Amino acid sequence: MNRLLLAIFLSTLLNAPNLLSMRAWADIRRERVQFSSGDSGTTIQGIIRGYEAVEYLLTAQAGQTMTVYLTSNNRSNYFNVYEPGKQPDNDEAMYVSAINGNRYETVLPATGQYLIRVYLMRNAARRNEIANYQLHFAVKGVPNSANSNAGHSSKVRAGEGDFDATGKIPCAQSEAQPITQCDFGVARESKGTATVMITKPDGSQRQIIFIHGQATTVDQNEASSYPELSLSREGDLNFIRIGSERYEIPDAVIYGG
Repeated sequence: MNRLLLAIFLSTLLNAPNLLSMRAWADIRRERVQFSSGDSGTTIQGIIRGYEAVEYLLTAQAGQTMTVYLTSNNRSNYFNVYEPGKQPDNDEAMYVSAINGNRYETVLPATGQYLIRVYLMRNAARRNEIANYQLHFAVKGVPNSANSNAGHSSKVRAGEGDFDATGKIPCAQSEAQPITQCDFGVARESKGTATVMITKPDGSQRQIIFIHGQATTVDQNEASSYPELSLSREGDLNFIRIGSERYEIPDAVIYGG
């Protein structure tokens, strides 16, 4: 009887969602989606096995239409889509293809970096199955003027040096550099929309745009892509990584007070 109870207990643990998530995270890689000049879409070929997964990062603007669809030789191969600032295993996906099908088209609600995770369902992952897939992306249409980078009055004001507040925030320009203090200026709108202009230790500037209190976009320094943006929070403090750069921005900077 004791052996039977132990077997049931171990089986329950091995199939628990949080343990699956921990195992899957160890086998995840990230890739940035880029379109060729003049193109509005691209197709990416990939292979995953077992608990492997791939997260694709696609930058687009509010009001544009994004299409994502997956073709695969494995019927247990699916994808989830997350809004800018949302993270798998912590936040709810805006689309789950295992429930709604492997084609998704939507008018984007926010400007920023969308995350698309491709994975195998648990039953196929446990059997260490392989999926050869093609993931098709398209982004079309004109951004909402109210939500696009060009339409933010805070962005225009920040670019002109018209700030609502200035001060210093903790920052570092590279992984090897210890945290120091960087000068910033912030131009605010309403409801947590703001543009923060930061002067980095080398004298160059970094601009970060917040929408509804969440960092969603950064200024485009490269011709073909945005620097990678990752976020985390502790209390009212926003920890932001942009490539190898690190910033700590309190909510008070964004909202005032």
